[in-house]
Amino acid sequence: MEQYMPFVWIGIAVVMAVGEGVTNQLVSIWFVAGALCAAVSSLITSSLLIQLIVFIVVSFGTLIATKPLVDKYKKNHKDVKTNSDRLVGQTGVMLTDIDSLETVGQVKVSGEVWTAKLRNPTPVKKDDKVKILAIEGVKMIVEPWQGE
Repeated sequence: MEQYMPFVWIGIAVVMAVGEGVTNQLVSIWFVAGALCAAVSSLITSSLLIQLIVFIVVSFGTLIATKPLVDKYKKNHKDVKTNSDRLVGQTGVMLTDIDSLETVGQVKVSGEVWTAKLRNPTPVKKDDKVKILAIEGVKMIVEPWQGE
C-alpha cells in the first residue's frame, strides 16, 4: 500500500481541484496544496500519520495565509445587478391609480410594465413618478417619488 500513497494523494488533489473548478467560490483549493505536499511526503516517509499531519498543516496553513487576500477581494468586489434587481432604486411612471395598501396597479420602469403595490398608504395617481423600493415575487413595491 505504501508504494501507492503518492497516487492516492494526487488523486485526492485532483478531486479537490475538480471540486474547486465546478464552484464559483474558494472551497477546496487549500486541500489541493495539502494533498500535493502529502504526496511529496509519502515519497519520503511511509508513515500515514506524518502524511496526514503534512496534509492538515499545509491545508490550514494555506487557508490562514490566503484568508486576508480572499476577504480583501470580497470587500472590493461589487455585485453586478443583472435581472429585476437592477430596477430597485430607479423611478417609474404609474400607468394606473393606487389609492390603498391593498390595491395593486401598474408601473412602467425602463420600458417594462410591472404590477405595483404601495409600501406606505400615500396614494399615487396615473402618470405620477414613483421610486422602486423592492421586488417581492412579481410585484414592485413603490412609493411616491420625492424628486431626490
